[in-house]
Amino acid sequence: MLRLSNLTLPLDHAADAVEPAICARLGIGAQELRRVQLVRRGNDARKKAAIRLVYTFDLELTDEAAVLAAHTGDQHVRPTPATSYTFPVMAPDGWQGVRPVVIGAGPCGLLAALILAQMGLRPIIIERGKAVRERTKDTWGLWRRGSLESESNAQFGEGGAGTFSDGKLYSRIKDPRQLGRKVLNEFVAAGAPPEILTEAHPHVGTFRLVTMVMSIRATIEALGGEYRFGTRVDDFIIADGAIAALVLSTGETLPARQVILAVGHSARDTFEKLHARGVFMEAKPFAIGVRIEHPQGWIDKARFGPNAGNRLLGPAAYSLSHQAPNGRAVYSFCMCPGGRVVAAASEPGRVVTNGMSQYSRAEFNANSGLVVDINPERDFPGDPLAGMRLQRTLEEKAFVAGGSNYHAPGQRVGDFLARQPSTAFGVVEPSYKPGVKPTDLCDVLPAFVTDALRAALPVFGRQVPGYDHPDAVMTGVETRTSAPVRIRRGADLQSVNTRGLYPAGEGAGYAGGILSAAVDGIKVAEALAAELVGQ
Repeated sequence: MLRLSNLTLPLDHAADAVEPAICARLGIGAQELRRVQLVRRGNDARKKAAIRLVYTFDLELTDEAAVLAAHTGDQHVRPTPATSYTFPVMAPDGWQGVRPVVIGAGPCGLLAALILAQMGLRPIIIERGKAVRERTKDTWGLWRRGSLESESNAQFGEGGAGTFSDGKLYSRIKDPRQLGRKVLNEFVAAGAPPEILTEAHPHVGTFRLVTMVMSIRATIEALGGEYRFGTRVDDFIIADGAIAALVLSTGETLPARQVILAVGHSARDTFEKLHARGVFMEAKPFAIGVRIEHPQGWIDKARFGPNAGNRLLGPAAYSLSHQAPNGRAVYSFCMCPGGRVVAAASEPGRVVTNGMSQYSRAEFNANSGLVVDINPERDFPGDPLAGMRLQRTLEEKAFVAGGSNYHAPGQRVGDFLARQPSTAFGVVEPSYKPGVKPTDLCDVLPAFVTDALRAALPVFGRQVPGYDHPDAVMTGVETRTSAPVRIRRGADLQSVNTRGLYPAGEGAGYAGGILSAAVDGIKVAEALAAELVGQ
């Protein structure tokens, strides 16, 4: 087949306009077009009054070679890439070797375990949190009652931190093997809407993610995998430079020679233990800041103009960045259209924010992280765990500023720019639960962060009218943008100084979101399987 990309049509085009447009673009007659398959649909909203839909199609033609020859050098006309997944190795029938262990059941661990199970390797999955249904109840307990379960919350438990998010399923990673397609296909098989296969910026939403991870768990168990919920890895036994066993919170010592470390970005006690055991890690860049909220209608109007509310466009999103005069990069992060700001703490006495949307994205406010970069070489050279301690310090300050009851500190943008505390909120009502206390975010965030945010807000207001509206709300703190450490691995995807340990996903510093973490899970599962079965 032949792939045609970047075919644009008006937002209101007729359904029967697609095939004539394809033929005109390729210079062929209608009789030469045998079959059309939609691959992706996005939009170009740079001209608000003339928004266009942008399509990619796979086409079956009577003479594909002639069309390719006629469009030599055209990057938008090329052979359709292979997207089917092939397992690089398979365990022999009746394989009875030492079972691989996957620590963590977030997107990375979930796909790693699924691939290992599909290859016949019967993995053991260790998850410190609870199964997703029980975990959901605990997470809502914090949101509704201010009651934190430190091992079952928005960070820990089946599904990982991505479960309570917007469920974004797109990434900018290089993916020549089309592993992202394997992930999306598995998600659809587990109950995700088929539209995620064709939308340019697919998402799932929290409620759908819950049922999906349950379905994937059932598949893994049916293939011989074993889950151990409510089980934390408290120590790592390393002998002769290789992983030998895991000490579990249940008191058991589990022999383990191949371990995928997919613990997520918030497993701070695990990072500390690995560092103490000499596993090589280094500080990596991350970002800190706030969640900013606006009515979704403001963002729709700013981005889509007279086409705001069009069902084909859905709720509008944005992506913003600015280099502040103090040398700090300021950018939007994890933008959630039609969603809410949620409590994402995992440690007592600390407040953390995140964003979440359902699949419908139908709630009143839009929110995103508004964050400032942290660079270890500049901010804390030579200390791999210093970024983690900075996160904790800011989260403790936010807890106190919010009233020491898991309410979050918040501030109107107008007050923030005027350098005065907020005493009440205006037309924008903060969505964070259990509640938001009006205050001064300068009491929580470092001066270099607040200075950079003040410089960026008016710039963003010119790019997205209303972004710096005085009544827009900033809620603190957003500290878990990514892991503050990277657990270094080699070309074989094993730790550079601990054989058999495969650092993976966001917590190890190799991913940044659901899709990229899941893709990394596939890669490490393949590397482990090749090592384990000797191929």
